[in-house]
Amino acid sequence: MASTRAVPEVPLRSGNARPMPAIGMGTAKFPLVPRTTVKAVLEAVEVGYRHFDTATVYATERPLGEALAEAVRRRLVACWEEVFVTSKLWCTQCHPHLVLPSLRESLQKLQME
Repeated sequence: MASTRAVPEVPLRSGNARPMPAIGMGTAKFPLVPRTTVKAVLEAVEVGYRHFDTATVYATERPLGEALAEAVRRRLVACWEEVFVTSKLWCTQCHPHLVLPSLRESLQKLQME
């Protein structure tokens, strides 16, 4: 009988009741092919991934958001709250007056609130 091992989880200080999976799928790919990213993320969701990593510089926020929205539509996940997305700002976006606008832009591309 094959053993199944659960993905380790990390409790969050944010107060989120659900811990975040410690293992996630990275989305950096150069050169970027958005359809490939969407397909890969959908396949990852189908096999159980619930944590995805992106960054502004990867240019994968929009295809990742499209894939996760499609995963919800297909009922591969019940809702957005089942999924964790980590992203990063590029160094030019880290000036105090640029942080919030950059984060809002990332959330918009990801189709998240």
